[in-house]
Amino acid sequence: MKLTLPALILFATACFACVGVAASATGLLVTTQQDVAETRSTPFTQEGFEAAQAAGHPILVDISATWCPTCRRQGEVIGDILERGEFADLVILKLDWDDQRQIAHGFGARRQSTLVVYRGADEVGRAIAITSDDAIHALLSQAYVD
Repeated sequence: MKLTLPALILFATACFACVGVAASATGLLVTTQQDVAETRSTPFTQEGFEAAQAAGHPILVDISATWCPTCRRQGEVIGDILERGEFADLVILKLDWDDQRQIAHGFGARRQSTLVVYRGADEVGRAIAITSDDAIHALLSQAYVD
């Protein structure tokens, strides 16, 4: 059987796609910076938040929605920052705007894409809809400044 060049290219593309899907399904492949941020974050619970505050941890409360492109971009930037090894002890609590809106309002959030930073029990910074690396880095850094 003789394969033409277009058929060979199509076959190779299909093979690489299958390998990528299989690897990502088994957890072997982190494909985006947003994935890095997601693996470092935990769903927001009041108990988890209070425990992190009591322990004096730096905390990021990420108020986001799955459908929000700004939130998605924030996740990518946060993932990129985390990939550089910065903020290794940062506790990231993901608060879902759609399912936990009352709790978000308790944080004073009026919309998704709100990032709130704590150093222990003290709020030290907040921003809405920022997506630049420098702005998010500066915000996260506030959890480490005395």
